Amino acid sequence: MAAQRRSLMQSQQHQSWTDDLPLCQMCGVGTATNCVYGLDGKATQSHPNEDGHLRFRGEDGCFLYGVFNGYDGSRVASYVSQFLTAELLLGQLNSTHTDDDVRRLLTQAFSGVEKSFFKTIDDALAVKADLANYLSPHNEGTGYHQVSPQSQKVQERLKELEQEVSGGATAVVALILNSKLYLANVGSNRALLCKSSSDGQNQVQQIGRPHNTDNEDELQRLADLGVDPARVKQAGQIAGQSSTRTIGDYRVKLNYTDIDLLSGAKSQPIIAEPEIHWNQLDGVTGFLLLMSEGLIRALEEAHGPEQANQEMVAMVAAELAQQSDLGAVAQAVVERVKRLHHDAYASGRQRTPRCTTRCIRHEDMTLLLRNLDYPPVDGLLTPTQGGRIYPVSVPYSNSQSTSKTSVTLSLVMPSQGTLTNGTNTASTVEEGTPTPGQSPTATLQSTNTQTQSSSSSSGDGSLFRQRGSQAARPDETGHVPPYVDFSQFYRLWGGDHADAHTALGPQ
Repeated sequence: MAAQRRSLMQSQQHQSWTDDLPLCQMCGVGTATNCVYGLDGKATQSHPNEDGHLRFRGEDGCFLYGVFNGYDGSRVASYVSQFLTAELLLGQLNSTHTDDDVRRLLTQAFSGVEKSFFKTIDDALAVKADLANYLSPHNEGTGYHQVSPQSQKVQERLKELEQEVSGGATAVVALILNSKLYLANVGSNRALLCKSSSDGQNQVQQIGRPHNTDNEDELQRLADLGVDPARVKQAGQIAGQSSTRTIGDYRVKLNYTDIDLLSGAKSQPIIAEPEIHWNQLDGVTGFLLLMSEGLIRALEEAHGPEQANQEMVAMVAAELAQQSDLGAVAQAVVERVKRLHHDAYASGRQRTPRCTTRCIRHEDMTLLLRNLDYPPVDGLLTPTQGGRIYPVSVPYSNSQSTSKTSVTLSLVMPSQGTLTNGTNTASTVEEGTPTPGQSPTATLQSTNTQTQSSSSSSGDGSLFRQRGSQAARPDETGHVPPYVDFSQFYRLWGGDHADAHTALGPQ
């Protein structure tokens, strides 16, 4: 009881501290709950939302953001989102700290939060162990129907306790201090830094790599501890999870010797130590994206993993060109990924090797968007006098692979008053600005901080010229099925131009 009182007092104290911290207003969050698709294509939520996030503004120009992907319950994700803030924004950080200081404090914060979480379930774990010891001798030599009423009660209580103590979370945390971005990652969430240049190009940088059973560095770390990396890679999961670093999850932290794949480890193999990277933000114009594993996996399952980062940034940029509310932008992108995943399921076009089991569902999705002096919406919506940008989704094939994806291009349309019989009659147009008679353009560059691989797309049409064997063939009426998605264009144009004389769309 004393331990429970101390835990309650500590929880109340920390809760009041974090309640006093102001939210960051340069940030927006979008979310969607998990779902399972039925045979009729209808989506049904399979469990309560398990994701969490934080977005606080501290003192001395310090900002803290995080996205947490919970599993087997939301308890750990909720706990980390509250207590990690208390470990970092209650005077621990200031502008005098060096990079090494910040790295040390971040590592200590992750370790401290996990240790404090395990203390909150100590009593429940002890009771669970006592009940398990009681149950073993009483059930020896008895069948299921011969179990005594007392043993049945014990079994029910054990199930309740397991629900109380089980579960874990992965985390991606961003800290901005002294015009530097510090990124701490544990698990398989993702962070993207988009840098926008003066000529309109967006450079996409994935910060870090996921800690999972496909990461060769992680497999080597496990091998150094005595774990067989080949077996781990073949299994693809450890105790039901693909992540090799997590917060919480007593099964792989406290009882890992009971797990076959981990039983040979010399020390704790699944750790909560974050991998930390930092980037200078002086002069950077763009935005930061923190994404839960459920969000990025849903997009990869719908369109393939090869261009997922570029496509995510393109969707965010397209929404930023339409509205200034960052929360609405993030939510719109999440909803779009949700639709893409559903459409891929309905059409049977899922793009990942393991889709036979994964694509009938998607997990909780969270997107945190942090603006980094990205051009305001008013500047983006007037490329010509009175003009506006409308998004058009165009599929293409990467010349380096057989995969397909799509990119959102910006179709610049003049204002209603400058259209005469479909011709732009504006007296002046900025040099280099597309007109309705020109092809829309989009440029994306992508780099990965670990693999240093890069790819780019430009508006010269080279990505769209060769359709090869996939070229659309005319149907019996002589028409070619459309492959450019103008639905969002029609929706926005129709909303802006209610006049029937300017209505656009399929007739």
